Amino acid sequence: MLPEADRISIPASHLAAEVATQPDDWARAEATAAAHRHLLPVSGERVAVLGCGTSLFMARAFAALRESDGQGLTDAWPAGEPRLARSYDRYLVICRSGTTTEVLDAISTLPEDIPRTVLCSSAGTPVLDLADPILLDEVDEHSVIQTRFATTTLALLRWHLGEDLRPVVGQARVALAENAAETLANVRHAEQISFVGMGFAAALADEAALKLRESCRFWTESYLATEYRHGPISIAEPGRAVWALGPLPPGLTDDLRATGAHIEHRGVDPMAELVRVHRLCALRAADLGLDPDHPRNLARSVILS
Repeated sequence: MLPEADRISIPASHLAAEVATQPDDWARAEATAAAHRHLLPVSGERVAVLGCGTSLFMARAFAALRESDGQGLTDAWPAGEPRLARSYDRYLVICRSGTTTEVLDAISTLPEDIPRTVLCSSAGTPVLDLADPILLDEVDEHSVIQTRFATTTLALLRWHLGEDLRPVVGQARVALAENAAETLANVRHAEQISFVGMGFAAALADEAALKLRESCRFWTESYLATEYRHGPISIAEPGRAVWALGPLPPGLTDDLRATGAHIEHRGVDPMAELVRVHRLCALRAADLGLDPDHPRNLARSVILS
């Protein structure tokens, strides 16, 4: 039994409410992907995906999945520094707010004769007039912190690649039904967490670390799992944690155990595991008396003068 102080429920917030809709959002994304398949990459096309922050991590995850499935070269570029001199057959843009300056500037440099599609959740925003729009306004967010828009965008793209996400939806529902204070007890009070992953999970590890930095100003890092032994393992010690998304490379678990750090690892889809990270964000923010909907120094959109 947890001490009374550790058995609090996650307080109400936009973040907590938006995290909770994700399984249903992902399930609905199957129909959305089918309805917009003419705006999404065809197998064999050379594709560039642009985004900033969380949207860039979703772009990287999609790129890794599409290439690993043999569907064609797929690059993911930060909108603030896109490498567009390469020859592409299609551009995808991910932008929740529809107003991010670097995204709008990047789109303005794209060749006009190449198809371009934008995935956005904000109706009436400038980005929707600059590319063929897929508007996901049902997963727009009040919280500054992105959760369900990002994961639903990735879910839509995974459905489009031909994946069956019904098991992933089920895993996310299980994560949301758990008592977070109990299942996250080993990471809730950790001094530090390093996230690791391989393939598309590496991008989601970066996203997981970002969520905790945004929501509760927490010391987190993220690495390709095979790179963790090449330096970062030096900070692992009792009281800290390594959280793995997806399969771990052979031998890494034993190396981690030797450090005394806690290993958080489940054999579930990395996108479903990200839901557990989202719940930890709300839990730790409550512990610290922070508002997870309005992180320090952040706004919904980065608009540059």
